[in-house]
Amino acid sequence: MPRRRRWSDRRRWLGLLAGVAVLLGIGAALLSWFLRPGAVVVTPNLNSRYSESQPALSGDGRYLAYVAERDGHRTIYLYDLQRRQLQPLPGFADRDAIAESPSLSWTGRYIAYVGSDRGRPEIQVYDRATQRREVLTQGWRGWVRQPSISPDGRLVAFESSRRGQWDIELFDRGELTELDRPEGSRESSAPIASPQP
Repeated sequence: MPRRRRWSDRRRWLGLLAGVAVLLGIGAALLSWFLRPGAVVVTPNLNSRYSESQPALSGDGRYLAYVAERDGHRTIYLYDLQRRQLQPLPGFADRDAIAESPSLSWTGRYIAYVGSDRGRPEIQVYDRATQRREVLTQGWRGWVRQPSISPDGRLVAFESSRRGQWDIELFDRGELTELDRPEGSRESSAPIASPQP
């Protein structure tokens, strides 16, 4: 009889060890799934009770621009991912204007977007350093949408319907544009011909 007890005890211990090994394996698999590259990082204080959409990251990954409608006002917000707080955008848009489709330059100095402050959408660029906005498509024939600003802030690509279909246009803000470059960079930007309205 004592031999049966020993075999039974060994079986229990083996069963227990096998169960622990299975649980550890499942736990390790779950942990590796949550920590894998590409896993969603939840950022506190970013989302609110309002609907947020159209996210755009700056080239250096520090800033996140997005569109939200708050208190009946649809506009673009800029969130600093390092400081984990919204950044003020003084002079960005009028209270009644609609702003959407943001695109950020390398450090987030320039924000290209579609603004509708006179009922017609226009491609605009807001400069956070000077707190001014520039309308690029004023008097443009046709409709415009989906701007994308170059990392240095000089070029803005967008869609235009001026030929009766959606085409890609490229707007050169000019060689006098103060470029948004990573610190220490000395690259030059070649001039590009601007399309005429």
